[in-house]
Amino acid sequence: MKDWLKIIYVVFSFCSALLLGALKSLLVGPIAAVIWTIGNVGVILGLFPAHVAWTVYTLVKTNRFDAPLKLAFLLCLPALFGIWLGLSIAASVLVGLGYGFFTPWVSAFEAFRHDNESKKFFHCIVDGTWGTIKGSCTVVRDFADMCYHSYPVYLKELRDSPCSNELQPLRFIHVPACIIVGIMGLILEIPLYTAIAIVKSPYMLFKGWQQLIHDLISREGPFLETACIPIAGLTILLWPLIVIGSIIMAVFSSIFVGLYGPVIVYQERSFKKGVAYVIAMVAEFDEYTNDWLYLREGSILPKPRYRKKKVSHSSEPSVRGNRSIDGRVNSVFREAPAMLMPSLSSSRSVREAIQEVKMVQVWGHIMRSCEMRGKELLDANVITTADLHDWLKTKNINEADMIGVGLPCYAFFQNLVYSIKSGADGLLLLDLEITHLNRPQGKLLDWFFQPIMVLKEQIKVLSLGEGEIRFLEKAVLFGNNTQRMSSWDNGSLLPQDAVRAAQIEGISRRMIGMIRSTTKFPTYRRRFRQIVKDLILYSLSNEGSARSMSMRSAASV
Repeated sequence: MKDWLKIIYVVFSFCSALLLGALKSLLVGPIAAVIWTIGNVGVILGLFPAHVAWTVYTLVKTNRFDAPLKLAFLLCLPALFGIWLGLSIAASVLVGLGYGFFTPWVSAFEAFRHDNESKKFFHCIVDGTWGTIKGSCTVVRDFADMCYHSYPVYLKELRDSPCSNELQPLRFIHVPACIIVGIMGLILEIPLYTAIAIVKSPYMLFKGWQQLIHDLISREGPFLETACIPIAGLTILLWPLIVIGSIIMAVFSSIFVGLYGPVIVYQERSFKKGVAYVIAMVAEFDEYTNDWLYLREGSILPKPRYRKKKVSHSSEPSVRGNRSIDGRVNSVFREAPAMLMPSLSSSRSVREAIQEVKMVQVWGHIMRSCEMRGKELLDANVITTADLHDWLKTKNINEADMIGVGLPCYAFFQNLVYSIKSGADGLLLLDLEITHLNRPQGKLLDWFFQPIMVLKEQIKVLSLGEGEIRFLEKAVLFGNNTQRMSSWDNGSLLPQDAVRAAQIEGISRRMIGMIRSTTKFPTYRRRFRQIVKDLILYSLSNEGSARSMSMRSAASV
């Protein structure tokens, strides 16, 4: 009898959450979707003339590319900007609708994670309402920061980067070939990718349902914890929408895959190789989807060879600050765009997912570390309230290096030193240790985590003395500002050995380069700006306390 009551309770709770979630989606969804769509589209259209002007100016001024390559880019810019407008606006509308309508719905089911029944009911109604609207505003702000602050920084680095021999010069005869292959890529890849995705979508639909129902019966994956069964049940209901989303992602991926054809022509110096790439990538996508859906191996479509030889490259970017542009440009020219498809393999349990450190935790600990170190520097009068105000007034992060780059770099160095002294296997961020086992997954994190571990080992091998550590603190905080470096007497000691001094300065340049790359992330500026405001309030409160104490002492006298 108790088992039947539990079953009835689960069914009733699921239906109630489904109806409440649908009601919240109808009430909150349109508002959040309108904010998301209008905000992002406004940013795209409002900054479009500036983006065109900045990009053209950068292509003309940079020494990174030779004249034929510049001409090829300039000829392709109208098409590229047209694609940018179309894709970005379409993505803003689709993602805004999905976020606005599905976030309140999912939030209703996430309320079942609470223990108390009254809390479950309360959060089932409240969660996903104001938070969804606030989240839409936050996304618009982060997107604006990326378009207005991060993109010009990338272009400035490209303009300032020296001429390099790593990129081969482009001959004028290859410019028409690049354009033709790019057009062929769009004409062939988009309809063929769409056709393959649509033909295989029924199999993906039923195969996904089969896997989810198997997990439900055997209590595996998302059904392992009882509190998460309602969310997993919602996944079964929404799986058709996930299949439709995968078709849309296939169409979006085909555009970037097709546009990569001119890069093959540029690399291989061959029009035939570019055409072979366009043909081969259709077979690659067919084979890729077969692997994900556990169909037969390979593809019946032709797959000509489009590389004369394998291009050896590393997935890790250079950690040297003055070579960050080289690493990014080379990775763009050497790696074909990824194709996105949801996995049908057995899902990890929720408990396993919780054990993994989330990116939001990493961001939170990084910002807390910056705030803590900033307070220490304010108390020591190393940085001032005026420095913080100057950073808030600047439009570009790098115009106020000491706060925008130096402060997070100083906090990052302190975390590295603390990790080394503690004997940690990974990186210690206050009370959080990030290792290879629990770090957030994703290629973007791979690019940063491994260089950080290499940098940590380099510092560890050098066995820095206390005076050398103090010198590194000044170097990463002030950069090239020798006047501020000399004014801070922290007991630093630059080694007399020229080789060791060069090694220490090289480490400081690498850390500064890594932090400069991190400052371009979409959410970074918003979070760090709040930290700077908190530091200003902390400094003003300290000044007020000191002033009141001096007034009391004067009154007592």
